[in-house]
Amino acid sequence: MALELGLGTFGDVSTGADGGPVSHGQVIRDVIEEAVLADRLGVDHFGIGEHHRADFAVSAPEVVLAAIAARTRQIRLGSAVTVLSSDDPVRVFQRFTTLDAISSGRAEVILGRGSFIESFPLFGHELGDYERLFEEKLDLFATLLRQDIVTWSGTVRAPLNRQTVYPRPDRMLSTWVGVGGSPQSVVRAARHELPMMLGIIGGEARRFVPHVELYRRVFAQSGRPAQPVGVQSQGYVAETDARARDELWPDFRQMRDRIGAERGWPPMSRDEFEQEVDQGSLYVGAPDTVARKIVATATVLGLSRFDLKYCSGPMPHERLLRGIELYGSAVLPMVREMLGTPRLRAAS
Repeated sequence: MALELGLGTFGDVSTGADGGPVSHGQVIRDVIEEAVLADRLGVDHFGIGEHHRADFAVSAPEVVLAAIAARTRQIRLGSAVTVLSSDDPVRVFQRFTTLDAISSGRAEVILGRGSFIESFPLFGHELGDYERLFEEKLDLFATLLRQDIVTWSGTVRAPLNRQTVYPRPDRMLSTWVGVGGSPQSVVRAARHELPMMLGIIGGEARRFVPHVELYRRVFAQSGRPAQPVGVQSQGYVAETDARARDELWPDFRQMRDRIGAERGWPPMSRDEFEQEVDQGSLYVGAPDTVARKIVATATVLGLSRFDLKYCSGPMPHERLLRGIELYGSAVLPMVREMLGTPRLRAAS
């Protein structure tokens, strides 16, 4: 199995030396440094999520990715995810084909609906149109990917009549559909013949086997070759299992309880955290522990890619750099060895 291994971040607002939150500007500059390190270590992909709220600093991932492109050599750069529902597909296409030109073909986009709703009122969209916005905009984006001259009509934006959208990429822009787990989303990704990225943020990865089987069955029934499947999950790497758990726990709890308070969830206990680390979707521990868990997930789901969201809550930048160092220098080669596949590219 050839497995690509990536890292992802939402630009979580971190803690500074004085114990207080650092500025959004500093977080963005830190994310750029984290990506440069990942490139040097030979990580395959670096993704940045889009959010429009105080606890995440990045609202325009493609701008940050362009800055990263100018300072890196090989690592592929993409969103994790772009909230297509509240954006315009033409502008998203233009921004990422521009990024693709800047990075010499290293850009990709993951299109999704996102797990937060702040962008809907911010850009004047109704939550009642949640499904229709994404369905129609994804249809338009898929058309832009495959046709140089586009004619399209829908109900959520003005139609296009034999329109060409610039800049034209040198190749078809790498595009994934982010899926949270609903069968309808799985079928939608397969119907557009786009790779599927599963966001697994809780519970065992094995519970997503039916979704992967459904995705591949849709392709088989149409006689088309299936596209790749990937997973994004949260985690943290430290020198030992105990250190990783102890360092992550207070920051993870703060993030989880802040979001949970907005959604009516009870506060998270340490026992719940430990259960998620032991049996769920948190990839936390020493390099060999994290590597074995990634291999188990990749094997049971037949993955082509695994992305670790390495930042959870207000973790200090220096600690994030150390986790990235261990992921690139130790976890990646262990996973390659366990799967019996060569590293896809050398560290620089």
